[in-house]
Amino acid sequence: MTQPLVTILDDEPEIRRILTDTLEEAGFRTQSFARAREFEASLKRVTPDVCLVDLSLPDTDGLALVHRLALEQGAAVIIISGRAQVQDRVTGLELGADDYITKPFDPAEVVARIRARLRAPRTGVQATDVARFNGWTAQFDRYVLIDAEGVETPFSHAEGEVLRLFLESPKRLISRAQMQEMLGGGAGDSFDRAMDVRISRLRTKLGEDPKNPRLIKTIYGAGYIFLGDVEWRQ
Repeated sequence: MTQPLVTILDDEPEIRRILTDTLEEAGFRTQSFARAREFEASLKRVTPDVCLVDLSLPDTDGLALVHRLALEQGAAVIIISGRAQVQDRVTGLELGADDYITKPFDPAEVVARIRARLRAPRTGVQATDVARFNGWTAQFDRYVLIDAEGVETPFSHAEGEVLRLFLESPKRLISRAQMQEMLGGGAGDSFDRAMDVRISRLRTKLGEDPKNPRLIKTIYGAGYIFLGDVEWRQ
């Protein structure tokens, strides 16, 4: 089985060295880059399993890059940054990052977070499958929602994880604790805020009335239920 590929973007040579040594010792393949242009050029040739991205980059806005990656790439995106303020974490997660690790970090924690992102609590569903529900089609290989008229709306990797979780467990209550366990990432206010934002964006893309959503229902104090009728296709 091919080892997962982790791509590292950080302009600090020592950080790249520590991450490369630690990840390769843990059984991952790695690529590392100091500049965003080199990093993005590599993505045209190969899609990594996980991207580690620093926000303070010399040649681009790190947050804008994270948002672009979340919309265009099939890889999980984990921010590694010296920005430790809660608002920075929330903003990164809102823009589509799957996780946020602050510097200085324990390399073992980075490995654990990556493994959490790669764990796939799936029920036999493959990443190339298509789900149909209530007039919508979700194509997870292309990260798009298609409505009954054929109009396509892209969704991010992070939004796709939440959507897949709902579609794999329709008409069942999913608690916040279950979401945190299955989707990984740190617990706490930043995770809750990120989930709120992702669910809100999914509702918007599905044309839901925010005051009376028909598909993704909030059960206050308990979690969420997806009420659609789901059919999976290869």
